[in-house]
Amino acid sequence: MVDRTMTGVYPILSMPFDDKGRIEVEDLQREVEFAIDAGVHGLGIAMASEIFKLSEAERDLATTTVVEQVRGRVKVVVNTGAPGTDLAVQYSRRAQELGADAVMVIPPTAIPTTSAQVREYYRRISDAIDVPIFIQDIDSAPVPPPLAVQIARESEKACYAKVETPPTPPRVTEAKALGGDDLIVFGGAGGNFFLEELRRGSVGTMPACAIPEVFRRTWDLYQRGADDEATREFNRYGPLLRQLGQGLGIAYHLTKEVLRLRGVFRKGAHVRHPAAPPDALAFQETARLVEELELEPVAA
Repeated sequence: MVDRTMTGVYPILSMPFDDKGRIEVEDLQREVEFAIDAGVHGLGIAMASEIFKLSEAERDLATTTVVEQVRGRVKVVVNTGAPGTDLAVQYSRRAQELGADAVMVIPPTAIPTTSAQVREYYRRISDAIDVPIFIQDIDSAPVPPPLAVQIARESEKACYAKVETPPTPPRVTEAKALGGDDLIVFGGAGGNFFLEELRRGSVGTMPACAIPEVFRRTWDLYQRGADDEATREFNRYGPLLRQLGQGLGIAYHLTKEVLRLRGVFRKGAHVRHPAAPPDALAFQETARLVEELELEPVAA
């Protein structure tokens, strides 16, 4: 029976690299502990982890490092989407073999595909594995709610959706209205509309890993019915989330900079090419926000 119980805050880990572009394992382990200490319910290795820039050996290293560091304390989700169906099946099987609790899959994007081909893509992945699939809906590879619901009803393992194509709140509303209990909806896109998505029926979010404790506190307040208090708590961090939500690769740089400032990444905040770097002022603004919000550094 596929696991349909996942809910809560599932940050996507930033991938630490050293100055030669190699995965910095100790920083990745520290990031896992940082997130678990913050009370997250799960962790992801996905687009915000620059997974599409990793070799297959590096994918294995990252997945193994995270799974072994987690030690079953929270769920682990690994992005296994690929330009071809056979490759996505291979990635998905390998993620399961290495201990992932679920996979997250975007549709193939290298060439135009029909909705029938996308449905077949998810069916073949579903048939090949035993863990749940998150259907990832992003603006560069959208999965409209009617298609996501159809996939979920045709592919047993594809029972979750991560809604990221903006605007996300109405997309969550539509997915829940059409899918009912067949499709379990998470939000994403940096978590900027976390509360709006929860109010419309999402059961969790997959933001970046810069401020996981903020998402957990907001989640707890909302689950207790304290919507106004949750809103006040979350809105304090709006300027920082807006800063981290910039596209064109800037988000990679600034999220890692927050993790560096908080003492999680100790070997630097390197980002793999291509990724547009922020200007110097953006780094200054980010540092000022971290200081003003009194974001605590991790223990030495």
